[in-house]
Amino acid sequence: MVGGKSVVLGVGDGQHWGVELPAFVVSVVLIWCAPGPALTLVLRRAALRGFRATLPVVLGLEVGLYLWALLAAAGVAALVATSEVAYLVLRVVGAIVLMVLGFRALRSAWRQRRGSEQAIEPVDPTPERAGRRGGWWAFGEGLLVQLANPKAAVFMVAFYPQFIRADQPLFTTTALLAFLQIVLETVLYIGLTLGVARAGGWFRRPAIRRRLDALSGTVLVGLGLRVAVVAR
Repeated sequence: MVGGKSVVLGVGDGQHWGVELPAFVVSVVLIWCAPGPALTLVLRRAALRGFRATLPVVLGLEVGLYLWALLAAAGVAALVATSEVAYLVLRVVGAIVLMVLGFRALRSAWRQRRGSEQAIEPVDPTPERAGRRGGWWAFGEGLLVQLANPKAAVFMVAFYPQFIRADQPLFTTTALLAFLQIVLETVLYIGLTLGVARAGGWFRRPAIRRRLDALSGTVLVGLGLRVAVVAR
């Protein structure tokens, strides 16, 4: 139910996707705009390493999102969301992942500052070399950030049922909604990445790059601490 009206999806019953579908699209866009680990990760990578090096991270994030959606449809996400032990384990793992990424960015900023003080150019890779260094590593980074996010389990359990009628197949409808969500988010991420990457030369200026690393590292560490201390 959304706004007191049922959502018409028409999965397997010959009905069309109804006029309530825009509510789902608007919700997805608004949720995507909310600051979080995924957006921070994409912004930093796009600014410093360009579009091609960021695309694997986006794909990893969206594959992780789709896996959570399927787990929600299968009931596993609900188990994680309701089980104190499972939620705690995932919360600890998620906090560690975010804090490691944050400390890596802070270390990069610190190394660049030392390099500038010693008149030595920072040794961080250029976008081209970073792209060759490992798209699979970047994909895994995005996937891990998404799967280690305990809020994703809670989100999936609470969000999708609002758009699924009782007479519709839960797994199939969830899979279709999740596919629509990852398509929308991928388009949004690509647009954002292209825009940020076009200004990459400015972002990669030593002083700007150092500040961006320091800011994104601080945000990621802060998000990691928040995941660690906030129960739900």
